[in-house]
Amino acid sequence: MADQNHLYLVDGSSYIFRAYHRLPPLTNRHGQPAGAVYGYTAMLWKLADGLNKADGPTHMAVILDASESTHRNQMYDGYKAHRPPPPEDLVPQFPMIRTATRAFSIPCIEQDGLEADDIIACYVTAATEAGWKVTIVSSDKDLMQLVKDGSVDMLDTMNDRRITEAEVNEKFGVGPEKVGDVLALMGDSVDNVPGVPGIGPKTATQLIQQFGDLPTVLASAEQITKPKLRQSLIDHADAARLSRELVRLVCDAKLPEPLDALALTGIPKEPLREFLEDQGFKTLMNRMVGGGTSPASNTGSGGMTSAAPKGPAPAEAITVDRSKYETVTSVKALQRWIEEAEAQGYVAVDTETDCIDCVVAKLAGISLATGPNRACYIPVGHSGADLYSEAPDQLPPSVVLPLLQGLLEDPAVLKIGHNLKYDQTIFFKHGISVAPLDDTMLMSFALDAGRGVGGHGLDELAKQHFEHECLSFKAVCGTGKNQITFDKVPLAQATEYAAEDADITLRLWQRLKPRIAVENVARVYETVDKPLVPVIACMERHGVKVDRDYLAQLSRDFATEIASLEERVYEAACGPFQIGSTQQLGQVLYERLGLKGGRKGKSGAYSTDVNELERLAGEGVACARLVLDWRQLTKLKTTYTDALQAQINPDTGRVHTSFSLAVAQTGRLSSTDPNLQNIPIRTEIGRKIRDAFVAEPGHVLMSADYSQIELRLAAHMADVPQLKEAFAAREDIHSMTAEELFGHVDRDTRNKAKTVNFAILYGISSWGLAGRLGISKEEGKAIIDRYFERFPGIRGYIENTLSFVREHGFSETLFGRKTHFPNIRASNPSHRAGSERAAINAPIQGTSADIIKRAMARMDGALRDADLSDVRMLLQVHDELVFEVPEGREEAAAAVVRRVMAEAAEPAVKLTVPLDVEVGWGAHWGAAH
Repeated sequence: MADQNHLYLVDGSSYIFRAYHRLPPLTNRHGQPAGAVYGYTAMLWKLADGLNKADGPTHMAVILDASESTHRNQMYDGYKAHRPPPPEDLVPQFPMIRTATRAFSIPCIEQDGLEADDIIACYVTAATEAGWKVTIVSSDKDLMQLVKDGSVDMLDTMNDRRITEAEVNEKFGVGPEKVGDVLALMGDSVDNVPGVPGIGPKTATQLIQQFGDLPTVLASAEQITKPKLRQSLIDHADAARLSRELVRLVCDAKLPEPLDALALTGIPKEPLREFLEDQGFKTLMNRMVGGGTSPASNTGSGGMTSAAPKGPAPAEAITVDRSKYETVTSVKALQRWIEEAEAQGYVAVDTETDCIDCVVAKLAGISLATGPNRACYIPVGHSGADLYSEAPDQLPPSVVLPLLQGLLEDPAVLKIGHNLKYDQTIFFKHGISVAPLDDTMLMSFALDAGRGVGGHGLDELAKQHFEHECLSFKAVCGTGKNQITFDKVPLAQATEYAAEDADITLRLWQRLKPRIAVENVARVYETVDKPLVPVIACMERHGVKVDRDYLAQLSRDFATEIASLEERVYEAACGPFQIGSTQQLGQVLYERLGLKGGRKGKSGAYSTDVNELERLAGEGVACARLVLDWRQLTKLKTTYTDALQAQINPDTGRVHTSFSLAVAQTGRLSSTDPNLQNIPIRTEIGRKIRDAFVAEPGHVLMSADYSQIELRLAAHMADVPQLKEAFAAREDIHSMTAEELFGHVDRDTRNKAKTVNFAILYGISSWGLAGRLGISKEEGKAIIDRYFERFPGIRGYIENTLSFVREHGFSETLFGRKTHFPNIRASNPSHRAGSERAAINAPIQGTSADIIKRAMARMDGALRDADLSDVRMLLQVHDELVFEVPEGREEAAAAVVRRVMAEAAEPAVKLTVPLDVEVGWGAHWGAAH
């Protein structure tokens, strides 16, 4: 147990409504609604499992509202008068939630005449007077009045963050003791606290910062220079004073239960087992039967460990009846669908357009789904099949989009989509910001990356999970010369195709959502991947400017150099041949030139892959080295200098790459059209290509790059004192390694040490290291052995990682991202070795990817807060972010960018090594390095 008692007070209503709105409408084995019960149980389980953990609870209680009428209703009969009743299917779940709380032996406290916030305030007061620490599990702004550094904080489980005085000050611009004054001025439409008309959060904060408190603001109203604001304060002074009393928390009422009665002694198995069996929560029961205690963590309290996640359940065949889908062509029908979505609190959304490039695409229609086989298509941009056909009957965008905007931006309605960044861009062009959201593609990726179940596209997931074949795009649009764009598809067919996408997306969400918490991927999905959807959509819209003339000249230069390389290849090969033909190249190397060591594949042709050519080049074979150079230059010319010119958007004059969030198993972003991840980083040719990416006039491009982040993470995760001390002292890590391995430092030993440092983290073999360093296998083995002898933590990390992956089938990042390795126990040695190498690096590379994603998600807000909203984040390439910055604002932008990137892991992960960020800028990307 902790030396100091630590009381967790759970805001029960917040937990219940979060569970209700974030999970599909499940039913228990009695046929009763139970989605909120299931989610609440899983969430409470995770909290209660924190006993004996650092900063975990020693005492806990769930606080609920007992009745609607309190002293505030006597003060003001309009208080909470506009609050709608709870959803009909949630009401019967309240008693079951109380039963669930008691099954954990956790007090469920409520008291007539007091709101839950008041009860929490009373317990906070009593506990802190007794010298206890208190954590309020909520993100409710009213409760932020209670925060006090050193004794009281809040835990926002939705975003997995602690709220201290600093966060309160960041939100309100004042300390916790002044929050009530700000709330009194701005009012609260949800609770119907009147406030002062015309005063919002920003003005309320400015007034309290200027005058100190509400009474002084009201007494100084005549000094206000803005006429409307001054008069509003004078006219509504009484309403402000009333509002101050309405938001004031009761702190001195008698405690319903003494503090000692809230002691958390562990999770009793029997009451919980009985409850889970009665509800029929099989997944949670499996956790308990498997010996675990927490459905949201790999290690439970009391020394028990939970079972490894079971993964996707067997496919469940579904019935899709496309005849039930509706084509919406009237305002009345559209309003009916909107009202239905608003009533249930979630809706699946999809858009159809005339092309796949979201930057230039025109909206053809929108589909919605509210339940299985309950879906519609709203056409807005369909035309006739040809010039002579009339457009079909449909509502215009000017009517549909304003009506849909309220639904798509409603914070109380969850929007569910598949690859939502595309749809967000389409809606953004019409002034609509879609939020809040869930993305089933990212859910599937967080749950099953690398599991070997196929990709994460909607059609693939429909087959995998539902044994269902979706209507194909080819079936409605045709192929080849006869293919038409979607806006020309007849409405009946368009409805079947589009509505099915929304229908399947909703069913997929209902299948995947319960697994998110149970399989412990909520943190990486909610705090790393999902927040990136609007960020990436914004980056894709911005694009980056490229210099067309420079690219054209570079293409000409490359063509000249390629022609020269071809002549040199022919000379080294003793005659011409087709360099791009791997079969002819193999014959030249191993038959014409008579080289030894050639390996033939199943087809009978010699292998000429990059590893084979590098081996030969290392042995001094000029032809192999020249072919490698020819291949690289030809690829770069085709992929970049030629292709980039064609990819410049004629309207924006910029190139808009498409970032993929669910491709690379370790969580790294990838990009296509163009692929910016493959531009060589440290070569002269790569620098020339980067020089083509330029800033708009009056701006510079800024590059911010994590320095050696994977080595730093390895030092932390493997707990290597020498490496951690070197990074803390800002020493040259490669020189230090050279000293450790070779006894002295010069250019040669430092380069070798650099190769070793990175190669070890990729699980390289002695043979592989020998090939990279140009030494014998025995020498390679000796270096690896010496490395492990000097840095035993690295060996321990590798052994522990492989042991974990062999047992569980997946690796984990520091943020909980799982990468599955189904071949880790394969009988084929090559497959098994490949999985082992990938498994060693996945936690490190994946954590690096998670950290830069967290930095990206926080960047826009940090720049806005620093009055730098005109700084645009354009690109992410591995460990680097690229921004477009107005001239003269470079230093200010660099300071914010460096801080956000350096602190990106916090507070979720406390690293024992500093993250160093190198920042530079210039007229083009190459100059920023």
